[in-house]
Amino acid sequence: MKQTLIVERLFDGEQFHSNRVITIEAGKITHVQRAEDCQTIDSSELEYLSGTLVPGFVDIQVNGGGGALFNAEPNLECIQTIGCAHARFGTSGFLPTLITDDVSVMAKAADAVALAISQKTAGVLGIHFEGPHLSVPKKGVHPQQFIRHISDEELTIFRRQDLGIKVVTLAPENVSSQVIKSLVNAGVRVCLGHSNADYETVIKAIEAGATGFTHLFNAMSGLGSRTPGMVGAALESQETWCGLIVDGHHVHPATAKIAIKAKPRGKVLLVTDAMPPVGMADDASFELFGTKVIRQGDRLNATTGELAGCVLDMVGAVNNSVAMLGLPHSEALRMAALYPAQYLGLGEHLGLVKAGYQADLVLLNEANQVSRTYIAGKLVFTQEQKR
Repeated sequence: MKQTLIVERLFDGEQFHSNRVITIEAGKITHVQRAEDCQTIDSSELEYLSGTLVPGFVDIQVNGGGGALFNAEPNLECIQTIGCAHARFGTSGFLPTLITDDVSVMAKAADAVALAISQKTAGVLGIHFEGPHLSVPKKGVHPQQFIRHISDEELTIFRRQDLGIKVVTLAPENVSSQVIKSLVNAGVRVCLGHSNADYETVIKAIEAGATGFTHLFNAMSGLGSRTPGMVGAALESQETWCGLIVDGHHVHPATAKIAIKAKPRGKVLLVTDAMPPVGMADDASFELFGTKVIRQGDRLNATTGELAGCVLDMVGAVNNSVAMLGLPHSEALRMAALYPAQYLGLGEHLGLVKAGYQADLVLLNEANQVSRTYIAGKLVFTQEQKR
């Protein structure tokens, strides 16, 4: 089915344009043209959109949303609920993220993602295993009873070839360089995080093939004058990507600005680390491994005091990056779409509004809030659904 959209304003991932016509067929963009060059098109075939059309957002760290938590319900229905919740905020591609848990839960989560991919569930790109091979001193809210050394059972799950894009967050002081190499050879994107590793250990992990850092600054050894730690290695490394939570709680704006200045352009990407309350009522709370997590405004804390993920959504992360960090809107949009797509190896398919790319699109209103989300050309959210 052919779709033709004429948009008031377009950000194609590189620059802004006025009055552009987007043609979509079989879920892909076939043409992007100036409206004045399309006068032969029958106006009845056009759908006019007011606002700014931008590339769909890609979130590599999504624990929950819409009241659902992937660890609690590692099944297809949970993934669908999470995807629907985040589509309301412009996320058109995401990795359901499982934090540290029993290997049986990991297997169920893998089966659920494999099913979602086989059924072409909207937005599901793969899976992110955040743990369980982490550092106890930097565990955050990850349950200590499930933190462990890597075994053949986990390796078998990580090496599955039916999971789409695979990301594994681990602490390099607890996983050898040889194992990291084997994971990379099996198609895993290794992220470093929840770690107390020293600088030298982190550099060895990068040399072994680790390419990312999970929620930079949070739950990792910090930058000191004589001990660069994981943060120092992450900022120094020119080839690795860093996820950044821009909610005003996890990272001070000045600290986030330093990271963006230190890293090459394109190597810092926005993540939400989202939990079940995303898309829910303000007073929503939930349980995480028997510990109550309480929402106070836009902040989540366990009753033991730790930050427990986020109620951040991707359009909120974009707007916070403009308001708190002073970034141009164009760069914040790239950090939410193009850069995470490139990290996942999908930069030739996602992250731009360009002929040949999947038609993952977000329409923003004058307040830069989401009024429509398209995934592969299909309208999956309209503003009217919020009312």
